[in-house]
Amino acid sequence: MPSLPTVFLLSGLLCDETIWQPQIAGLSHLARLEVPDYRDCRSLAAMAQTVLARAPERFAVAGHSMGGRVAMQVLAELERRGESGRLAGIALLDTAAGGPAPNEAAKRRPLVERAYAEGMQALVEAWLPPMVHPDRLADRGLMAPLEEMIRRTTPRQFEGQVEALLGRPDVRPLLPRIACPAMVLCGREDAWRTVEEHEAMARLIPGVQFDVVPRCGHMATVERPEAVNAALARWIGGITGPSPTPVKNS
Repeated sequence: MPSLPTVFLLSGLLCDETIWQPQIAGLSHLARLEVPDYRDCRSLAAMAQTVLARAPERFAVAGHSMGGRVAMQVLAELERRGESGRLAGIALLDTAAGGPAPNEAAKRRPLVERAYAEGMQALVEAWLPPMVHPDRLADRGLMAPLEEMIRRTTPRQFEGQVEALLGRPDVRPLLPRIACPAMVLCGREDAWRTVEEHEAMARLIPGVQFDVVPRCGHMATVERPEAVNAALARWIGGITGPSPTPVKNS
């Protein structure tokens, strides 16, 4: 019986393994799932090196939000080394591929200052609510673990992640060269990265699997885990062979 593929689950801004718990619970029979900890890194390149330092000869990456950018940085580094064939698959969830917007630093850095001045609870109140579908804000089963996750992050870690994002490259030219099974997924009501942005990204990737999850904000992996797991199962099936569970695009 063939061994299970290794899939690195790459977390986003202010996120840790909490954001991937439904996938670890629901998909571990399909792949060896690992969540690297790069919260102390201050660049996407350093985050990608953290992943590559523990990667086997062949592996896949699934990145959510900032983690999607880390996934693309992993691909860029493998391409630079002439080792693109090591990547068995890439999944990009609620993310984007372009560089920083002209006014982005002016929006992000005040949140860093607020974290230092008021503590991480201030980000629980100011940053988290727009990341979740409005209908789920009163759902304590969803929100409480996310709030605790943010409180576990330090202001310095948050600062480093923000600086990493502000220094990110535009990797859209890389997307047409993706030769492994690829997936792009987003929540239909993602207020941070729109469906249109994901559609534009998907158009650049050959043979991409594109999924839109209805009634879902930016935190798709925990907001709509059944839909996300179904899409990821289909993608993993493209790496290893037919998926045991048929999956339809949303």
